[in-house]
Parts: sequence; structure tokens; C-alpha cells
Amino acid sequence: MSSSSDNTVSSTVESRLENALSGPAFEKRIRRRNLRDSISKYGISVGGLSVIASVLLIMFFLFYVVVPLFMSASIERDKAYNLPGGNSETSVYYGIDEYQESAIRFTESGKGIGFDVFTGQISNEIQLPLNGQKVTAFTVINEMKNVFAYGLEDGSILIAQYGYDVTYPNDKRVIVPKVTYPFGEEPMMLGSQAISHLAIRESDSEVRIAWMEKGTQQVQIRQYSKVESMLTDGISLEVDSQASMVAQFAPKWLLLDASGRNLYAVNELGKTEYFNISDYNNPFSIETVDLIPAGQEVTALRFLLGEYSIMAGTDKGQVFQWFPVRQADNTFRLQEIRSFEISSSPITNIAVEKGRKGFAAGDAQGEFHLLHSTAHRYLGSDRPVETPLTMVAMAPRSNGALVETSDGQLVHYMIENEHPDVSVESLWGKVWYEGYEEPSFTWQSSSASNDFEPKFSLMPLTWGTIKAALYSMLFAVPIAVLAAIFTAFFMDKQTRQWVKPSVEMIEALPTVILGFLAGLWLAPFMEANLPGFFAIFIVVPLGILAFGYGWTRLPKKIRQKVVTGRRAVLMIPVVIFLGWLSLQLSSPLENAFFGGDMRNWLTNEAGIDFDQRNAMVIGFAMGFALIPTIFSVAEDAIYNVPSYLVNGSLALGASGWQTLVGVVLPTASPGIFSAIMLGFGRGVGETMIVLMASGNTPLMEANIFEGMRTLSANLAVEMPEAEVDSSHYRVLFLAGLVLFIFTFLFNTLAEVVRQRMRRKYGSL
Repeated sequence: MSSSSDNTVSSTVESRLENALSGPAFEKRIRRRNLRDSISKYGISVGGLSVIASVLLIMFFLFYVVVPLFMSASIERDKAYNLPGGNSETSVYYGIDEYQESAIRFTESGKGIGFDVFTGQISNEIQLPLNGQKVTAFTVINEMKNVFAYGLEDGSILIAQYGYDVTYPNDKRVIVPKVTYPFGEEPMMLGSQAISHLAIRESDSEVRIAWMEKGTQQVQIRQYSKVESMLTDGISLEVDSQASMVAQFAPKWLLLDASGRNLYAVNELGKTEYFNISDYNNPFSIETVDLIPAGQEVTALRFLLGEYSIMAGTDKGQVFQWFPVRQADNTFRLQEIRSFEISSSPITNIAVEKGRKGFAAGDAQGEFHLLHSTAHRYLGSDRPVETPLTMVAMAPRSNGALVETSDGQLVHYMIENEHPDVSVESLWGKVWYEGYEEPSFTWQSSSASNDFEPKFSLMPLTWGTIKAALYSMLFAVPIAVLAAIFTAFFMDKQTRQWVKPSVEMIEALPTVILGFLAGLWLAPFMEANLPGFFAIFIVVPLGILAFGYGWTRLPKKIRQKVVTGRRAVLMIPVVIFLGWLSLQLSSPLENAFFGGDMRNWLTNEAGIDFDQRNAMVIGFAMGFALIPTIFSVAEDAIYNVPSYLVNGSLALGASGWQTLVGVVLPTASPGIFSAIMLGFGRGVGETMIVLMASGNTPLMEANIFEGMRTLSANLAVEMPEAEVDSSHYRVLFLAGLVLFIFTFLFNTLAEVVRQRMRRKYGSL
């Protein structure tokens, strides 16, 4: 009876099971499940591919913005025509208007010939009032203001300034060159003999003139004050002082820099006598140097924009850059900065750009070259003719050039050269900038001066990024990892349930608040209690050990009243007290060891620079922000170690510490490593804390008491003010690309290490 009943039940179960696993209802359930599986599969695939595509698109966009920085210049030959006014006279200078519609050619006879840039048709001719005197010298006084001067055979000079009259007849723009005379049309007498060499510099209040007369080696120097007429609004010059000195040799060129203090006499072989004329009562020769190697001759010489750097072209096709450098004894010496291998034929002429440190050179083979000095970059060339180029002039916006050839032709170029001031060398190498004592890594993207050298070195920003991340990790990693170990392995479950969320809530604090507190409260407080902060690293560990030892000496009944997993809570007031005690010891320690002022002792005695907002502040503030990230991931990794591994180790007689070191930590090491890498990644990309508390000084210093500027903070500071598509704008995008690639490579390396650790310890 029982067997029959069992068979009936079994048959009923089989029948119901068969009905459940077949039929329309079953097939409908299978279709729904397969549909959900397909949606999940393709949804996850599409999501993953979308993330990868988004990352690639971001990288592509960054490359798209950055690539133009490293493209060569586009030099396009536009027009060529006969030299306006003919080639019977030698040209001494060319001026071009900013629209490249009109230009003026100045000749050795003192004639100004205005002409149309596109056709070469003469628009007007201007004869400068030279009083019938022959021109014996010519100099450019101010490249930016278009001021120049002729030296005459009777010992006088005429200072003139060219410009343009712009009219709109029939709504069409017409530009005609003109010449004005800032100090009057009457030539100004300097000496009694023909002027052979002339150099002039003008400031807002004075004019300094250096000249040499024909047949002598005596350099005359005269300073004039500007006096404005109350009746005519004209400006006249009154002599302030005069001096003279004798050059060691007969020079071919006489150069006076923008300051009016440094005077150079240069001959064909490059021998240069450097004079200091800052004190007119005591001018003196500083040194004599050779601008070029032996066996070469100087074929072209002029100042770079700003009239500080000397550019010397040679008969071997090289250009050498020199400028005065301050020495350790506070004196200046001429220093060769860099050289350019341009051509195999002599350099015939050098022209400078009016808005940046670029220059153009023409050679004896008829080739036109475009370069940039600071970036040490060759940008391109073109050969309009096979005859030597006698004169090169750059347009004011550096987007064009006029090139005069020895066979009487004038060639107009259209130039597209947006980013000559950036190169791999200037971004990542040491660059010797004008006025600096040595080559350096420098970031300084803007200045009020027109002749400013952009300093786009990414090295101090990259260094600052790594420095900020490392110092913050030194603070955050030991605290976060050790706290995660104790919370996950030693703490009881109930205490862990409120400790872990409490720590994770810190991550919700806005970093701008942390940066605000670090910059305005922590930095000055740390400066005022510097010995106390260092005492924390000694007093707190020793105090904790002393408290632990004292706890073990208490009676067992007292110790058992606190559950083992909750005893760490007792340390909270102890740590607070020890921190307070450390800060209270600040003044006694400062008086005992640092003469009452540790900051002054660091600066004057130890020779360590100290900034209030420094890397130590960043270490505390950003480290505090990284602790929750590292703690949370590391704690989960340790807590999720399989219990059978822990119980097996304990069952075999291992102690808790032995189990932790031999079983738990190796098993959880991939997760702990991932936690540290996540913290480092966040530290690298952190913006607001370093922006508000680091001082934002782009320095290449490991000093913990000095500030830094990171890549991300620099983007936040400068991107809103960067001109779109400018070199500065694109270099900022390059900084973002560097940060992107750096993070990507570091995370990839971290993932490789994590996978190897997982394979190594996964068999436990």
C-alpha cells in the first residue's frame, strides 16, 4: 500500500515537473529569460564600448587641439615684382602696415618710397629733410614704434618715424605711408665730422645716443632729456651729460640695448667689446669676447625683439644668440645662449618679428628661413631666387614678409605661423631665457611686456603634480590602510557598522571646503605652531604605545569590561589629548631649539625657504581627503577574505597577527594595492585643494616647506583667461593630455601589478 502511494506521488511530481518544463508557459518563460540575458549582455557590451569610445574621443579631441603646436610654418610665395624705385639705391629699411596692403622702403639717400604690397605700384615718395647732406649711418631706434634715424656727413642726425594714413574713399580702405619727426624736421648736430656708426635708444623721459665719427675709434655718448613745449605741444631735446671712450678696435657695428646701459662694438670677425655706460661720468669696458668661432666672419648683426639678445649671422650659414648674464659677483658678462645651423651659405640679412622672439634670415643662395629663438626651432624655408637676398622685413603680425633680392626683385610672402614658440625642447628641457642667470624649467605664460618670452615648460607643473600626490599619500596611506586592517579584522561587527560609514562620509565633504580651510586656517596655524606639528609624529606614536602598555598592566577584570573589538574606541580621546599636548609643546620646543622662531631659523640658519602655503599643508589637507577612498576599498578587500581561510589558520594554532600577516594580507593585497592606486589617481587629479592651499608657485623643488603648482590647478587658473587657439591655450590642452596619459599609464601599470598579485595569492 505504501509502495503504491509512493509511486502515485512520484508520478504526480513527475507530471507536474514535465508540465512546468514544457508547454507554452515554459517556452514563454524561457523567451523572457533569454531576452533579459540578451538585453543585459548587449547593454553591458554597449556601455563598455561607449566608455571606451568616450575615452578615445576625449583623447582624440586633446590631440586635435595639441597637434598644431608642432606643425611647421606655411610659407607661401604671394607676389614678386621689380623693386619699387629701382635698384640704383641701396635699401636700408622696410616698413609694412599691419594689413599688408602698403609698405615703405627707405634708401641710403634718405628717400621713403611708399608702394602697394600686392602690385609694387608706388603710392608716394617722401624725401627726408637732410639739408643736402649725404647719409653715412642708419639705425633703428624702436622697432615697435617705427622710429629710426639717419646719421649724416656733417655730424648731424635726423630722427624720424614712419606711419600710415588710412582713408575710406568710396568705402574702400586706402593706406598711404607717411613720415613724421618726433623732435623736429631740422637735423640735430652731434659732432663736426661724418657719423660712421650710430646707436640710439629712447625712453619716456630721455634719449641716449652713442656714435662714432669717421676715421676715429672714439665712442661718443650723449644723454638728452625730453622737454615738452607749452605752446606747440612739440618735444625738444636738451643735453644732460656727455662722455666718450676709445674702442680697442675699429668696429663695423655699434649696438645699444633697450636699457641704454649696454653698448657693443663689433667687427667683421665677431670680436666684440662690451661697454657699461649706465654711469655717464664713468663709462667703462667690461670685456672683449668673440661672438663666433674662429675662421668665420659676421655677415649680419642685429638685436632680437626687445633689444637684449644679439643675433650674429656668419658666412658659414650659422646664427649665434648672445646676451649679458648676471654673474655670482653681481657683474654682467656676455654669454653664448644658443646657435642655429641654418644654411651652407653666408647669412645676408636678419629680420625680427615685432610680437615675439622669432626671426627670419636670408642667405647668399637666395633662401628665406624662418626660426624662433626661445623654442630653438627651425620652422621652414623657401627659395624665391638663386641670387642673394639683400633685405628681409617681417610684417607687424608676423603673417607675412618682404624679401629683396640682389637682382632688383621684391618678393611678398604670406606666412601662417601660429605657434613657433613651442617645441619639445622648450616644453621638457631647460631653456635659457633672457635675463636669467642660467637655463631653467620655468612656467610663466603671460606678461605686460610686448617683448616677453613665453615660458611654457611643463616640467614644474608635472613635478608639482607628483609632489602634491606623493606628500599627501605619505600622510594618507599609513593611516587609511592600518585603519582598514583594524576595522576589518580586529573590530567587532557592531562597532564596524558605524565606524566604516562614518569614515566614508568624510568623502562627501566638498574639496573646495577642505581647500578653503587648509588655505585660510590650517596654513597660518601650522606656521604659528610648526614645532608642535613635527612633535605630533613623535609624541602621538609614543603616547599610544605607552597607553597600550598601561592598558595591559590593568587588572584583568577592568580590561574585560570592554569588548576586545571595541577597545580602539578608547584610543580616540587619547589621540586627541596627545595631539593637543604636541601643539602645547610648540612654544617650549621653539624657544629651546630654534631661538623662539622656527620659520626664521629655517630661512636664516638652515637655508631652507619657507612659504606659508606649502607641500606640508597639502600633505595634511589632501591626505585627509584621500583617506576615505583608500580606507573604504582596502577595508572591503580585507573584510571579504573568505572566512574558511581565517578559521583554518586559527584552527591550526596561528595567532591573530600571524593569520593577518600570513593569510589575510596576502589574499587581500590586490584590493589594498587597488585602494592605494585609486587614492594616488585622485591625488594626481585633485584641483581645488592644491589650488587654494599650495601657493600656486610653479617650482622644481622637493622642499616640503615650499609650494607647487599642479597640472590640474594650472588648468583651472589659466584656462578661463587663455585666448582661444593661442599657443597658451593649446599648451594648456597639452597639459591636460599629459595628465590624461599619465593617469592612464599609471592605472594600467597598477592593473597589471594587481592581476599578478591576484594570480600569485589567488590559490590560498
